[in-house]
Parts: sequence; C-alpha cells; structure tokens
Amino acid sequence: MGRAGAHMGIAGICTKAIRFCRDRRGVAAVEFAFIVPVLLIMYFLTMEASQAIETSKKVSRIGSMVADLVTQQQTITPAELDAIMQIGDSTLQPYNRSTPEITITAIKVTNEPTPRVLVAWSRKMVGGAFSAGAAENSVTTVEPTLNVKGTFLIRVESNLAYEPIITWSADSEKRLGFSSAFNSISMGETYYLRPRRSPTITCDTC
Repeated sequence: MGRAGAHMGIAGICTKAIRFCRDRRGVAAVEFAFIVPVLLIMYFLTMEASQAIETSKKVSRIGSMVADLVTQQQTITPAELDAIMQIGDSTLQPYNRSTPEITITAIKVTNEPTPRVLVAWSRKMVGGAFSAGAAENSVTTVEPTLNVKGTFLIRVESNLAYEPIITWSADSEKRLGFSSAFNSISMGETYYLRPRRSPTITCDTC
C-alpha cells in the first residue's frame, strides 16, 4: 500500500509537470515582458539620436547665419551684435536644455612681409550674457588658405554642450552613474566670411 501510494504520488507530480510544460497560456505575457524593455530602449535611443543630429545641424547653421548678418553691415555696434547673437540662439528652438556660446571676431591680416593675424574687435555671448571678446590687436589665427595679406574676415564660433533628454534633469546633481557620462556632448562649428558691402566692418565701441 505504501509503495502504491508513493508510485501514485510520483505519477501525479510527473503528470502535473507535463501539463505545466504543455500549458502555453502565459507564454505571450512572458515574451512581452522580455521584449518591451528592449523596444523602449531602441525607441528612446532612436529619438535621442535624431534630436541630437538635428541640434548639431542647427549649431552649424548659427555660424553661417550670424556671419551672414554681420557681413552685410558697414559699421556695427555692440547692441546690434548682441541682437544678432540672440537671433542665432533662437534658431536652436525648441531645444532649450542648454544655451550656446557664440563668439564673433573681426580679423585683419596685415600687409607686412610676414603677415600678422590680429583681432580688430570681438563680441561674445556665454550663458546668455554678453561681453567683449578678445582684445583689440591681440594675435589670433585663421586657416592657412585664408591668411592673405590685407584681408578682413568675420569669424563666428558657435558651441553647445548638448544635454540628451534621457539623462537631463532640472537638478544636475542628480545625474549619477552611467547617465552622467552623457550629460554633455560637445557640438561646435567655426565659420568665416568676408565683408560684402565694404572692405572692413568697424565697431568703434566694441
């Protein structure tokens, strides 16, 4: 009797195990639980990549747009330069998680036997605040192809510390662990353009 009961108990366990293995009612739910996190990660990464690419293009366009507006002038004032840089800042919308740094520098190449590349005037916007840039007659550099005697150039440098939305928070101190490695992605562009209405562009009060 004892052996028969034990045999029936083992048989019952085996039957239940076979029945459990054949039961497919919860397979879809289990598969869904495994797949959803992967799909969500792929979705957010794709969304973030597209936003980052679009923002990078806008940062590049800031330089060309600001340089285009400045080189249309014959003379200019600090207030006008500040307004132009604000226009450049607005082109990043709807992105607003960080502010760009924009520097406008007028450059003159001397007529000396060994030309010097000097700053004529400069203005910059950092953190939404405006101030003078490099000092007048300080030495700067240009690309070798632009180092031509007696020329005048406008250089616009636009830089942005891009903050991905998947790691961004209002409180920067809360960014910890793996996400903190992607807090700030550097984007930047440097654009040169020559004056179009006069040989030089003056800014007496810069």
